[in-house]
Amino acid sequence: MLITRRLEFDAGHRIPDHQSQCRNLHGHRYAIEITLSGEVIQRDGDAANGMVMDFSDVKALAKEHLVDVWDHAFLVYAGDTVVRQFLESLPAHKTVVLDRPPTAENLAQEAFRILDQRYRDVYGNHLCLERVRLFETPNCWADALRA
Repeated sequence: MLITRRLEFDAGHRIPDHQSQCRNLHGHRYAIEITLSGEVIQRDGDAANGMVMDFSDVKALAKEHLVDVWDHAFLVYAGDTVVRQFLESLPAHKTVVLDRPPTAENLAQEAFRILDQRYRDVYGNHLCLERVRLFETPNCWADALRA
């Protein structure tokens, strides 16, 4: 069985090597969909009876480990030294430094990496992260899939 939970957050970024507008500092209203697989729990008296995972638990883990970290932050590539220096000059600025440019593809892969172990078999029902879909805009997204 597959289940999916969607969350949204706002963040800034720039793609330093891009040859168009994405080279500039800008932001997005990102959406992230987290798809999990697992067996439907069949245990009378269990709060998760009939579920793969309670959607509120899916949300809580994603918020704690990813959404709250990235929300209203500037996602900057470690190699983008000019922007990193600028952000470091701003007192108490919320900045997340990434090993790769913050494209939708790279952000989806990073989100998958961060969340993968957080969901692994949480309920004893073979729970597993299968896909992270990251929407950069309503019409553009990237999927990171379990290989």
